[in-house]
Formats: sequence, structure tokens, C-alpha cells
Amino acid sequence: MLEKLFHLEANHTRVRTEILAGFTTFITMAYIIIVNPAILEAAGIPKGPSMIATIITAVFGTLIMGIYANRPFAIAPYMGENAFIAYTVVKQMGYSWQTALAAIFLGGVLFVILTAFKIRGWLVEAVPEGLKISFAVGIGLFLAFIGLNDTGLVALGVPGAPVTFGQISSTPVLLAVGCLLLMGALFAWRVRGAILISILAVTIFAMIFKLTPAPEGLISFQWNLSEIAFKIDFGAVLTLGFLQVVLVVFILDFVDTMGTLIGASSRAGFLDENGNLPQIEKPLMADALATVFGSLMGTTTAGTYIESASGIEEGGRTGLTSIVVAILFLCALFFGPFLTAVPAFAYGPALMIVGVFMIAPISRLKFDDMTELIPAFFTIVLMSFTYNIGIGMTAGFIMYPFFKLVSGRGKEIPAGLWVLGVLSVLFYVLYPYH
Repeated sequence: MLEKLFHLEANHTRVRTEILAGFTTFITMAYIIIVNPAILEAAGIPKGPSMIATIITAVFGTLIMGIYANRPFAIAPYMGENAFIAYTVVKQMGYSWQTALAAIFLGGVLFVILTAFKIRGWLVEAVPEGLKISFAVGIGLFLAFIGLNDTGLVALGVPGAPVTFGQISSTPVLLAVGCLLLMGALFAWRVRGAILISILAVTIFAMIFKLTPAPEGLISFQWNLSEIAFKIDFGAVLTLGFLQVVLVVFILDFVDTMGTLIGASSRAGFLDENGNLPQIEKPLMADALATVFGSLMGTTTAGTYIESASGIEEGGRTGLTSIVVAILFLCALFFGPFLTAVPAFAYGPALMIVGVFMIAPISRLKFDDMTELIPAFFTIVLMSFTYNIGIGMTAGFIMYPFFKLVSGRGKEIPAGLWVLGVLSVLFYVLYPYH
């Protein structure tokens, strides 16, 4: 039955290999169960229900990826998109989280339509490598800054110095530093699950010594989503500011999924001679459906995780790997009370480490080509220094064709990039400056 469903022999793999790959992928990405609710709590979404929504969205999307697309990729709510919703849309722009979820829902529906008509795949092929790299690096730095702030390592500064060093002598900051060092050491020793192990180790240590409140219990069978499920608010749909949010959600999901699918597929040997992923519409559709489902359940944009590459390194080549990941996420539902008790000084370092991984591709930028370097640089710095991921991404879509044109190299601009450039100009026209 498994051979018929997943074509194991044709993909040069075995059931045992796929199961090991699934465990590896889950271990490396399970931190999202803790970190996503912690970030969305800043938007006012209750942590407990948010954790449940995170898990069932991961189960839903990853099952579709495994059964329909037959790819060893796992799906869960994205890092970066959750930060955009919590810190930009809700905290800066003043929208409710219910309205933000409406934007995510509409973005997901739009992706379903574009994927069905194969327009999304066409746009994927149009984004230049330099911009793909800068998006990953910029989001990584943005996440690292959030982690630094949440743990207290960085604090708001005095006039003339926007940020400053935190209270390093305080217990929470010292624990955050210890967690970060432990996490880094485990990665240096090539220990699988380094992020999750470090988070759990520091959390248990803090609970034992009463440095953070312990949960009321370890295992729970009470799964209540009534506070956040189906709470989408479409009341602001016709406003210009809402259109801007939908546009950014669209671009964020588009770029993240594109980069992850191409990067992970390259390591798995799935790409054709032109560097494209055959039948890319299937994993893209899994991503789009997971986003629609997740918004209804009460969480943010979902998509393919780059941590899937860890399972691929263990030999995962089919959707059976994804099925194993989905089953493990489902098991995580039983440990809600403990997982939601994890403090900021334990999960904050995970954001910094994710930032470390995401900055690695910067070495592939063409530093001797100003038409590539300038758009990439401002994409990266605007993401971080404006505290708004969408600002940097859309700036890149505008600056890249501009510098190619003024350099007399307009022929290097793909047609799809013109579409993204126009959307980005629209982003700035509609952006509600305060």
C-alpha cells in the first residue's frame, strides 16, 4: 500500500528511511509549536488556543503535502509572517488580530486561484536569485532583532541611541544568554533537535528553581479553539490600509514558499535541468490550502518549512516523510499546558538562531554588480531598520528593475518581475503612513 501511494522504490528510498526523516524534520521544526503562539500573543491572540491552531494547521497542511503532492516537505505557520502580523499590522497599524486574519484568509484564497491557473509558478520563476537571497537574509535579521528584544538583550535606548544593551545582570537575560550558548554548542556538535532540546532544557531548569511559573499539568485533553476559530473580521475589507496588508501577506507567502521549495528541492535532487521543480503547483496548492485553513482556525500564514531539508538529508524523498511529521505534530496536542508555559528567555534565542541560518545565503550575492547589490542591500536593511518586512521586500521589487533599466540592462528583467514591481508601487501608494 505504501509503495502504491508514495512510489518508494522509484524514489530510491525505504519505509524505515522515510520514518527517520520524518522524525528528524519534526525535531528540527517543533519549536514553532512554542514560538508561534508566543509571537502571536503580542497581537492579542491567546497563547493556549493559538498553540492548538498552530498544531492542527501543521497537521492539515503537511498531510496534504504528503498525500497530494508526495513531497517530503512539512508545513506549519511561517516565521516572519507571524511577526509581521503581530508587530506591524496589529501593534503599529492598529488593526485587530481578527482583521489581520481576514487579510491572511483572502491572501490564501488568492493563492489557491493563482496556483490553480499556474500563474503562481510563473511568478516564482521570475524572481532573480539576488532578491531571493536578500529576502531570506532580511527576514533572518528581523527575527533575530525580535529575539534580542524579547529576551531583554536589547532594549529601547535614550534619545540619540534608538536601542541599547539590556540589563545583562538580570536573571532572565542571563538565562537567555545561557540558552543561546547551549543552542549554538549543540549545533556545533551537530546534535539534531538542538533548538527544541535547548528550549526544553532551559525551561525545565527555570521551573525547577522557580525562576518561571510551572504549568498546572503536563498533559491535557482539553482542546478549545472557541476563542479564536472562525473569528475573522471582514469589516475593514474596503479600506486602503487593509488592501496594503493583503498585498504584503501575499508577497511574504509567495517569496517564503518559493525560496523554501526551490532550496529544499535542490538538495533533494528534485529540480530539472532548468532549475525548476516539476509539478510545482501541487506543493504550492498544499501551501495555499494550509493558509486558508490556518486563518480560519486562528493562526497566520502557513507554508513549507526550510527545516524540511534536515529530513531530506536523512534520506526522505516522498510524502511518507510528511505523513510521519503530521502524526508527530498531532501527538504534540497532548502536551499543551507545558508547551505554553515556556518563557521568553527560552524561546527568544530560537529566533536568533533561525536568523543565523537565514543569513547564510548572503555569500552568494554578486558583490561586484551594483544592479544586484544595491537592491539586495536596501531590501535587507529596510526590513530590519523599519521594523517592517513588507517595506524591504517591496523596495527590492522596485529597485531591481530600476537599476537594471538605468544600466541599459532592461533585457535582464523577467516579465513576471514587472508584475511584482507594479504591485510593489501600489503597496507604497496605499501604505497608511502615520
